[in-house]
Amino acid sequence: MVREQLVDGGLTDRRVLQAMEEVPRHLFVPKLLQHRAHQPSALPIGHGQTISKPFTVGLMTCLLELQGHEHVLEVGTGSGYQGAILARLAHSVISVERIRPLAERSRVTLAKLGVENINVLAHDGGDGAMDYAPFDAIMVTACAPSLPAHLVSQLKDGGHLLIPISKGREQILYRYRRQGQEVSIEQSVSCRFVPLLAGVTAEGEKRA
Repeated sequence: MVREQLVDGGLTDRRVLQAMEEVPRHLFVPKLLQHRAHQPSALPIGHGQTISKPFTVGLMTCLLELQGHEHVLEVGTGSGYQGAILARLAHSVISVERIRPLAERSRVTLAKLGVENINVLAHDGGDGAMDYAPFDAIMVTACAPSLPAHLVSQLKDGGHLLIPISKGREQILYRYRRQGQEVSIEQSVSCRFVPLLAGVTAEGEKRA
C-alpha cells in the first residue's frame, strides 16, 4: 500500500511513510471490509462516514509538516486511523468527533494499539477545542463551506490549518498559515469529503 499508492503517488516524507507502514489500517475498518482496507479507495465506517483512501491520509499528513513536538487538533475522528498516524508524528493530539459511537469505537481501537498521546472528545468538532488551544496544527477531515475563523483563532502564531472547502460542485484542499494577524493561503488538490456539520451534538441531535 505504502509503496504502490503513496511513494508511487509522489509522497516522500519518510516519517509519514513509516507511520503508515506501522499503523494497521485494517483494524480501523469494519470487519466485513477489512479485506479491502489497503485498496486505493475510501471505505464506509458507519453513520454516513468514511475512512479516507490511503493516499489522501498520507498527503494531508505530509502537508502538516510535523516534526514531533507539535500539539495537534484533528476535527473529525471518524475511525481513528488518521488520528493514529498523527499521534505517531506529533507530541500530542486532540481529536474531536460529533458522532458518539464513532468516538467510542475509535477510543477502543486506539487503546488496543497502545496509542496514549491522543485524546478523543465526543462533541461538535465545528467548534474546535478551545479548552485545549492553542495548536501548532489543525487538520479538518470534513468539507466546510468557508474557512472557519474560530479555528484559525485556535492556532499558534506560525501554525497552519488544513481543511477542504467547497467551491461550487468541487472541493479543494487548502492550507492556511497564521502569521501574527495575517493568514496566508495555499491551494493543494481537489478532494472529496463528507460535509462539516456544525451545530450538531455528539448524539447527532441538532442544537436548539
